[in-house]
Amino acid sequence: MTSLPSTPLGLTYSSSHEAVRVELTGDLDHLHADLLVDAVDRLLAAHPGLRDLRLDCAGLTSVDSSGLSALLMVRRRTDKAGAGLHLDGRTVQLDRILEITGTLGHLTAPGPGAQALRRTGGGACGGPARGGPARGGPARGGPARGGPAEDSLPAAPSGGPEPSA
Repeated sequence: MTSLPSTPLGLTYSSSHEAVRVELTGDLDHLHADLLVDAVDRLLAAHPGLRDLRLDCAGLTSVDSSGLSALLMVRRRTDKAGAGLHLDGRTVQLDRILEITGTLGHLTAPGPGAQALRRTGGGACGGPARGGPARGGPARGGPARGGPAEDSLPAAPSGGPEPSA
């Protein structure tokens, strides 16, 4: 059996006042899963008080068990930071692995950040909380005040791998 070469994981983010959206492209697999976790760690450190982390998964070509593990680690990190995690634009393949492993509900349930927002009536951008489907693409609505900032991810610590942009 011949295996196809892995496509590097691309990570591009945009941010608004209290939300960060990360667009994922390529393979979230054993070769690249750590890139996502490292990038999320840097984003959470660079954005204290972050309310929402939105992972746009529409560009993922494959997800293996290491990719699933990375998503679970990201959920733990966002929960600890009090931020909500949203998996937008989930592919059929991603939904299938989440359903088979019983992790769909865990990864798509509102986290502590979203629950706190519901109690206070606030939203990620200072207005009322807006819900949206987790499937089918990016969330509706625009960024807060002045438009999104398209950037590459914050720099990795020296000696660490740089995510491709």
